[in-house]
Amino acid sequence: MPRVPFRRRAGRPALPDPGTRAHVAGEASAAAAEVSGPPAVEPDPAAAAFFDVDNTMMMGASLFWFARGLAARKYFTTRDLARFVWQQAKFRIAGNESPEDMHSIRESALGFVAGRPVAEIVQAGEEIYDELMADRIWGGTRQLAQKHLDAGQRVWLVTATPVELARIIAQRLGLTGALGTVAEVTDGTYTGRLVGEMMHGEAKAEAVRALAEREGLDLSRCTAYSDSANDLPMLTLCGTAVAVNPDTELRAVARSRGWTVRDFRTGRKAAKIGVPSAAAAVVAGGVAGGAIVVRRRNRKMAVAVAEKRVRLPWR
Repeated sequence: MPRVPFRRRAGRPALPDPGTRAHVAGEASAAAAEVSGPPAVEPDPAAAAFFDVDNTMMMGASLFWFARGLAARKYFTTRDLARFVWQQAKFRIAGNESPEDMHSIRESALGFVAGRPVAEIVQAGEEIYDELMADRIWGGTRQLAQKHLDAGQRVWLVTATPVELARIIAQRLGLTGALGTVAEVTDGTYTGRLVGEMMHGEAKAEAVRALAEREGLDLSRCTAYSDSANDLPMLTLCGTAVAVNPDTELRAVARSRGWTVRDFRTGRKAAKIGVPSAAAAVVAGGVAGGAIVVRRRNRKMAVAVAEKRVRLPWR
């Protein structure tokens, strides 16, 4: 007997295929669901975490990348940038903190934004972060910060980089805020001078101490993270200290005091990463798409800097 094809009754719509039915059901179920916000984290207002930025939260010196981005925008010449970063690297190599050297660094640290509106530099900073810094954030360190946030604790960056740039980094990472070097501003315009000192060494500890007093933090319950022995004042101020990608001196101190050490570098990368010196960055990278030529006598010094992982002073 020949097979008779199925005929749909007149007036009855064809059924949608199973895949389409599942899609419709899923959308209907989602639309009908009562949605509330994500579970709130119970706040822990007395505890907090403080993270250094350069070579701790991000690979390299944030101020170098900031200056490089500004050079690309013709705020100053590549020669100016080479002179600026070499001065900083030379300072770190010599380890000389004479009053004359510190005065020179203070005067040059933010001279390249003198006369510029704060809003203009902030906008440039946001663009530069996205272009040059976002991909240099250490994923492991970012996870450490997130653990504090998940525990209901606040997280601040503490860095010698300008506070406006530090805030941008903190905002992009979803952190609480930032403590950074404060530039003098008059009528919304940078004067090129600093308010007090750069946020370096003891100044970081003073900033953390002042913030703790203002926010009601119990420093014995706070945690500090850094890669550099320069930050020992901040590290020893908090109840818990963690060495992240530590330099030789800090690694030794951490070992002697039983501090946790977290190193997210591997192999040769540990010796080279993070723009350990501005001079090495100049030799390797160049500014605004072109290489900066470093004189032969400086080239040998730059190699030594890279091998010894000398750090910049804007820490």
